[in-house]
Parts: sequence; C-alpha cells; structure tokens
Amino acid sequence: MIELEGATVTAYAGAGDQVVTLLEPTTCTLTERRVAVVGANGSGKSTLARLVNGLALPSAGVVRVDGLDTAHEGAAVRRRVGFTFTDPDAQLVMPTPLEDVALSLRRLDVPAHEREHRAREVLARFGLGDRADVPVHALSGGQKQLLALAGVLATEPSVLVCDEPTTLLDLRWRRVVDELLDGLDLQLLLVTHDLDAARRADRVLVVDGGRVVADDLPDVAVDAYVALMGGTS
Repeated sequence: MIELEGATVTAYAGAGDQVVTLLEPTTCTLTERRVAVVGANGSGKSTLARLVNGLALPSAGVVRVDGLDTAHEGAAVRRRVGFTFTDPDAQLVMPTPLEDVALSLRRLDVPAHEREHRAREVLARFGLGDRADVPVHALSGGQKQLLALAGVLATEPSVLVCDEPTTLLDLRWRRVVDELLDGLDLQLLLVTHDLDAARRADRVLVVDGGRVVADDLPDVAVDAYVALMGGTS
C-alpha cells in the first residue's frame, strides 16, 4: 500500500533563492494492484513516482509504503520497492546480464556460490537465457529493458514503480514489456504516455502542473486527461 499525506516536493531554481514547486500537496492512498500515472512531460508525474522509493523525498508531508516512512526508513522501503527507469542504461551497471542480475541477488543475501545459478534461472524466465554472457551493450533496447526488469524483480519487491518503461521501445518490444507488466503479481505504479496501458490499470491518476487533477477509474481519468490536452485518444 502506498500512502501520500500532503506530500509536497520543492526545489531551488538556478543559482538564486527562487523556490519552485514540483509537486503540490498530494494526499491519496493507493491500494489497487495496478495504478497508472499519466500527464504531459514536466507535469510532475515522475516526481510523484520517485517519492515512492525515496529517490525523491517530500519537502513537506509524508510518504509511506507498507507503513514505512520513506524519509526515515529509506533502506527498508527500498527493499520493498523496485524501480525501473525509462532508459535501462541508467541502471545496468555490470558488463553482462549474468553479472547484472547476480549483483541484484546480493540484496537477498544469496550466497556467492549460488548467485550464478539463480541469475541464470532469472534470465531464463525473462527470455534472456541465451544472452546471459553477452556484453550488455550488445543487447537491443527491448532486451535491455527486460534485463532491467529482471534485475529488479529478482529482488522480490512487493511494489514495482516503472517510469515510462516502454517510451524508448519499438512496437514489438512494447508489447513484450506490457504483457510482462500486466502479468505481475505485485502492486505496480506505472508512469506512462501509453493511454492503452493506462486504461488497463485499476486506477489512474492524472498529473498536470504539479497537481493531481484527476483520480478515478481508468476510462474516466484517461478521458479527462485527453480532454485536458485538447485531443483525442
């Protein structure tokens, strides 16, 4: 469960003392299995998502995940919350897929002599078994995103936050990642520009100008977002 109570994010702009608000005070409790967050670029939706695992901390208010305060119990929160970025290169740090997943398994205190076997099992589940030992830079964009997800899910989180995971992918790989995310048995917070994916959620938040301006059932909220943008879905 994700709880925001008056959660606000501010930052200093430039070299001066001007304070800008990235996210206005936001209060909501998210219990649904799949929650989508939509909004224009720069609307504040990624800021909201990053509050959930402590990548961003509230300037005021409180954010809790499964009852844990992200500001004061950050390590425990990060053990529960997995996070994937739009660009998987931002989180793939090891030379090969095998090494990257094995690094993730260290968080579970998997003994060193078992990590390679477990990592190969994880990669096989994600259709990357035959790519375990190739250089990460040789993978396609879609394979990199799968690897990023594999590494995060190997740590067995209870909540997964995905910040626009399909934005850089072609149609084929977008479908692969969408199907994977749709089948996960955990709470998913999905930041996306893909309105079809948003409509498959259980609940949708619309963020605009640093505010949650709609919070409703998927079709109602997505239609409100489309109207806000002055277009058609």
